[in-house]
Amino acid sequence: MNFQAVSRAWARALGSQFHFRMLLLSLLPFFISLLLWGVAMWWGMQSLIDVIQSFFIEHDAFKAVGNTLNTIGLAVLKTVIVPLLAMWALLPVMVVSSLLIIGLFAMPLINRHVSKRDYPHLETRKGGSLLGSLLHSSTSFGLFLLFWVMSLPLLIFPPVHVIVQPFLWGWLTYRVMTYDALAEHADAEERQQIVAQHKKALLAIGIVTGFLGAVPTFLWLGGALSVIFFPFFAGLAIWLYVLVFIFTGLWFQHYCLAALMTLRTKQETTEQQVATSLSLEQNGPPQLQSGTSLLQ
Repeated sequence: MNFQAVSRAWARALGSQFHFRMLLLSLLPFFISLLLWGVAMWWGMQSLIDVIQSFFIEHDAFKAVGNTLNTIGLAVLKTVIVPLLAMWALLPVMVVSSLLIIGLFAMPLINRHVSKRDYPHLETRKGGSLLGSLLHSSTSFGLFLLFWVMSLPLLIFPPVHVIVQPFLWGWLTYRVMTYDALAEHADAEERQQIVAQHKKALLAIGIVTGFLGAVPTFLWLGGALSVIFFPFFAGLAIWLYVLVFIFTGLWFQHYCLAALMTLRTKQETTEQQVATSLSLEQNGPPQLQSGTSLLQ
């Protein structure tokens, strides 16, 4: 893995993040996510709470959870445990929806911004499409959901679960962002080559940003305050997720376009060497003139 290339892309992404266009760009996915989740929570939040409440009553779970919370010194959460669980159940879907909205709406603008400023001469070969992005993201999300469900038993080992989750989110981010970052400029073969050659670096970027994406999660650790100020915390969390994912998109965009430019440069050099070799085989080495003419 080329740490220098990863670090260079990170520095460029950080500089791009504070460009006024990128700051304004964070508002569009934010308002789209806020609108979608505002409607969803108004329509279904109470139903979700009722389902969890019924489950707790039928299985006498309040007693077991209350004893556990008393043991770890969090007895104050007993009165709000049901809405807290509902909020935690919504969290993965909120993160995934923010990621998909960034991929569909923000990544084309990020691609245009980065390519015009830093890679103006890089040819666009349009190896990706909106439909391809949707199919690729849906497939990636399906696999992620399977792995996420398989990781749920790790909740009984909180330290392990906390470490595993960013790796899962990092894998999903790497899958979604890599396709979108190369969709405009690379053809399908080039995209496959870059993913194969730079998989470790791309996955590392995804994992690092996966840990960054865990930061808004701490907003849900406020106990009763998280329930009382749920609309405010939900809006703030969505905005933070959008900012993290825009930075993630910029990081992937800078790295992928730099890798694409390097790949094409190597291919052009190889083609020139092959052409030169073929020319020498067909025509032979250049003949030297006679000694008299050379001296003249």
